[in-house]
Amino acid sequence: MIFQRALLRELSNSAAAIVAALFAIMLTTNIVRLLSRAAGGKIPLDTVLAVLGFTALRTLPVLLALTLFIAVLMTVSRSYRDSEMVIWNTAGLSLAAWIRPVTLFAAPVVALIAVMSLFLAPWANERAEAYRQRIDNRDEVSRMAPGVFRESSNAERVFFVEGVDGDQRRVRNIFIASRKPGEAGVVVSREGFIETAENGDRFAVLLQGRRYDGVPGTPEYRITEFERYAARIESREARELSATPRAVPTARLLEPQESRQLENALKGELLWRIGLPLMALNLVLLAVPLSFANPRATRSINLLFAVFAYLTYSNLLGVVQAWVAQGKLRFEVGWWLLHAVMAVVIALLFLRRTTLRFGFGRLFAR
Repeated sequence: MIFQRALLRELSNSAAAIVAALFAIMLTTNIVRLLSRAAGGKIPLDTVLAVLGFTALRTLPVLLALTLFIAVLMTVSRSYRDSEMVIWNTAGLSLAAWIRPVTLFAAPVVALIAVMSLFLAPWANERAEAYRQRIDNRDEVSRMAPGVFRESSNAERVFFVEGVDGDQRRVRNIFIASRKPGEAGVVVSREGFIETAENGDRFAVLLQGRRYDGVPGTPEYRITEFERYAARIESREARELSATPRAVPTARLLEPQESRQLENALKGELLWRIGLPLMALNLVLLAVPLSFANPRATRSINLLFAVFAYLTYSNLLGVVQAWVAQGKLRFEVGWWLLHAVMAVVIALLFLRRTTLRFGFGRLFAR
């Protein structure tokens, strides 16, 4: 059918452009944020790409749901503005005829959202948490980066290295400041490297440097020059991985838990994962009646109303998730209640647009 082929082609082109734009905005925003944290020494520079990848996988389901909504909204609105909707209505196609091609277009994407929400996003959250934990468990020397002042975990020392040799094994121009109650010390060295002993102990070796020790505010300082100075690197005790509900595999969310509070939190996370594809499908159908545009009226009213509808729907889903997680609402009711209410609203909007051919302006003008 010409109508269905033309609509699917336009929806595909719009969706491709929208998802590219949203994904670029998301990547740019996160790159700026991560680079800012790396420049401040909060995360190592070599972890930016990995963290960015995990973040992208976590946010893709929401981006795809928003892409479907905007693509359908823009396509149907353009048909109204260009008077194509009048031609289709004259040919015997009502607004309900848009449901089938729009659903055919959205079905593969909704299925992809379901797979990502139920399986890929939890895996990305689990890997991101494990990666962050591994970074936190690094020893202080391994976390040093050239040109960045970095504070030790106990806030007693500050490290700085000016540069790294090409083989990444030696660092140049090292500065270490340490402070204890009533005493301060500074170590400067021209060169340094990591050395591993036969028993597995690791040492930070500094070459050709000086050490300054004394009491702040007094002239009592001691200066020591050295050709070689070695200090044992204390290995940090690895902490256990604390699994958050977002990082728990979907199959484990269905298992009974010893703690009622934990079980409610996991059920709330399961509701969110199930709710994303259902929300995406409802948003696609909601976009069709919301796309009505009067050529003689301003175009921004319907767009603002559509944005308000999306924000309301997504925020209500978050509210229902919080209620289930807090035990205020049973999961057996919460997972479908909001989507059923939205389905009724969509049906009423379709009925209104099909039987009453006027906009909101005339309704309020009566």
